[in-house]
Amino acid sequence: MLVAFLLTLSGGFLDAFTWLSLGGVFASSQTGNVAFLGIDAMSGQWRQAVHHLLPIVAFLLGASLAIRIRAPLRCLVGEIVCLTVAMLLLHRIPEMATIPAISFGVALRSASFRQVERWQILTVTVTGDMLRAIDQSVATSNRDAARGTWIMFLLCLMFLMGAALGCCAAKWMGAWSLVLPITSSMSVLWLCRRPRRS
Repeated sequence: MLVAFLLTLSGGFLDAFTWLSLGGVFASSQTGNVAFLGIDAMSGQWRQAVHHLLPIVAFLLGASLAIRIRAPLRCLVGEIVCLTVAMLLLHRIPEMATIPAISFGVALRSASFRQVERWQILTVTVTGDMLRAIDQSVATSNRDAARGTWIMFLLCLMFLMGAALGCCAAKWMGAWSLVLPITSSMSVLWLCRRPRRS
């Protein structure tokens, strides 16, 4: 469960960070990008529409790759690499290149880690987890359902905390604030490592 909490915290963090630091676009939660893509396209703001389209395409490519290779730890390393490159090059290269790199890395990770215990989760958005929490609480009244409800709500809280942390870090640390989700992903990598054989 700690793995899911760390990854969801990172998802909220990255959305707040990219929204504040990279011109009002989301790296994790693609629903916002899809909505703004439609709004900008219908308003004739083509440059801004492309700004929202690029992370969507990068996310789809990253998720497709992660699902094909089915190697969660390699995908997590891929996310760490993408975030590190983005951190080192942020504001040195155009945002149009930085945002897709972050979205691609996030997709690698989020498509690889989609379950906690027996429940399907999303570490990049809260809408699905909120729905699952309500679904669990209404479906049955046993202990297992109650546990699932609490897990889903706690994941939503972790996303919120990540967004708040991302907001503060973006203002105080700038590009270096990406060290925090990188550290979170490295912690998950360490938690998921295979035990050595004697």
